Amino acid sequence: MDAIYLIAGLGNPGRQYEKTRHNAGFLVLEHWARKRRASWSLEDRFTARIAKWREGDLTVLFCQPQTFMNASGESVGAVSRYYRVPLQRTMIVVDDADLPLGHIRMRPSGSSGGHHGLESVEAHLGSREYARLRVGIGRVDDRQRDIAGHVLSDFSGAEETLFGQVVHRCCQQLDCWLADGIGKAMSQFNGAIAPNNEKATE
Repeated sequence: MDAIYLIAGLGNPGRQYEKTRHNAGFLVLEHWARKRRASWSLEDRFTARIAKWREGDLTVLFCQPQTFMNASGESVGAVSRYYRVPLQRTMIVVDDADLPLGHIRMRPSGSSGGHHGLESVEAHLGSREYARLRVGIGRVDDRQRDIAGHVLSDFSGAEETLFGQVVHRCCQQLDCWLADGIGKAMSQFNGAIAPNNEKATE
């Protein structure tokens, strides 16, 4: 029997948001889909961009909600229900301002941590029992409460180079999750990306 997986990267649609930190989820999925030559199409019924990749009995749905971040769950929930994707085969890729730039962290479940995109996904899936890959984008100041300006800003030149390594590492971790399960993916890839692009301990 075919196995179907859903990987949703969260972000905001529109050219003005393309390269912003808040679009880390979009950027990871675009890189991964490009490596697999998967073509995107806008699916109005889901309010999302969807790409599909098949290999053997494995089907992976790539999803970029076009609802804007805070309503991401509307698209994720609609795709999940239509394709009947089990929660244990669902992965959300999302930016995390509490993680330093250069860190990634996959978890099998958990709270939203105050991230409005994850709050929306939880509400529309009716559960916290879905996996998530948090991509660190850093904070300007740990004491700063309103970080909208930071998350909607572009990466600087040096940051962009590091973020390119992060995207590559995230794709390797997602490959591992599909092939070997979340336990191995977490143990092998969670943590900081060292300058030589090898994993440092968390």
